[in-house]
Amino acid sequence: MRKSELLALRPATPWPEDWRTFARNIGIALFLAILYGWSALGVNLSLRELVEGLPQLADIISRMLPPNPAVLPRLVRPTIETLQISIWGTTLAILFTIPFGLAAAKNISPHPLLYKGSRFILNATRSISEIIFALVFVAAVGLGPFPGVLALAFHSVGMLGKFLAESIENIDAGPMEALRATGASQWQIIVYAVVPQILPEFVTLCLYRWELNFRSATILGIVGAGGIGFELITSMRLFQYPDMTMILVVILAMVSGVDYISSWIRARII
Repeated sequence: MRKSELLALRPATPWPEDWRTFARNIGIALFLAILYGWSALGVNLSLRELVEGLPQLADIISRMLPPNPAVLPRLVRPTIETLQISIWGTTLAILFTIPFGLAAAKNISPHPLLYKGSRFILNATRSISEIIFALVFVAAVGLGPFPGVLALAFHSVGMLGKFLAESIENIDAGPMEALRATGASQWQIIVYAVVPQILPEFVTLCLYRWELNFRSATILGIVGAGGIGFELITSMRLFQYPDMTMILVVILAMVSGVDYISSWIRARII
């Protein structure tokens, strides 16, 4: 049989896999290029403007140095207040998270409506910034650290509740089925089958949220919700740049301290 006849009898092969992969990668690259180009036009991304602004940036940095240590006595109380805001904001968030997280877990939620309602609440609180919550609570209860506590608590519930619900949904169902077969109640199943499996992960998550809340608490004072953020925005508005630098140094030191404490606790738990 001739070679041409053999080639005619051979079944048609699809486009080689490597060429399909290459074409797909090219398509993804073009899509990303168009997306980033469109976004750059939307935000007026300009390297030229950045270069032209470098002298002004250097001027501001030169005014910020050296830091003014004379403001340290004035920063003691706002710094402690910021720490207190983060502690109470995280604690209240945990208390609210537990019922919402249990209700938002599909495998233990008592009713589909309760499951969907809890999910909606968690999504809503997570999608609203703590700054927006702080503005609302400042208008509701007045200036001071208390609206900052409420703002952090409400915003944190969304994230903590989502991760708690997902942790519960991913647990081993074996212990739950075993307890259910013995006639255990739903609360007994939660206490003896669910909690032991999620507790270490949930504690670690709460500590991580505390770190985030402390960082957030440092800026809530900008909207009148107490803490060291008020001192920061005041020094900026008065063009007291050395004072602002000292405040930033204190914030950096406190954030590092909170991160170290949180890491130490997590290491002991793990």
